[in-house]
Amino acid sequence: MLLTNKLRAAGLQFEIINASQSGGTTTGGLARLPAHLKRPIDIFILELGINDAFRGVSVPEIEQNLQEMIDRVRAASPGVHVIIAGMQLPDYSADRYLRAFGQMYSDLADKNRAALVPYLLQGVGGNPALNLGDHIHPNAAGHKILAQTVWSVLEPIAREVSQQKTAAAGG
Repeated sequence: MLLTNKLRAAGLQFEIINASQSGGTTTGGLARLPAHLKRPIDIFILELGINDAFRGVSVPEIEQNLQEMIDRVRAASPGVHVIIAGMQLPDYSADRYLRAFGQMYSDLADKNRAALVPYLLQGVGGNPALNLGDHIHPNAAGHKILAQTVWSVLEPIAREVSQQKTAAAGG
């Protein structure tokens, strides 16, 4: 809803579909994806993988699942703009798995010429004032910061897509 409000306030008219699921994994995302590919997608924001990491899924498997999602979305909507929202685990430089997990998102963005939100929880992760009691999920104030973090990458893309659609419609 926060990004929808930002789009509307900027005069950008997009239909927003939030396909997220609490506790979602990349495997679950792949399973849910076909239902969302029936309509053209202009902008696809992909933020998955952290729950896989919490479950100990290998980084190559997470990356393969994310790549498969990107490939399927691009096959269904060839002109789609992809935004990858990266995640990190605490102490992401501490061991090989944590480093590989953190690096995976920028590697996927480079490989797919996708826009990147380097770390979705920037400024929120680890801050008790911005998280629920579980110390994992952002509270309302934290979500406002997340929305701004994504907006900084989404806004120029949304404006570009909007201009392209207007030009294609002859306006």
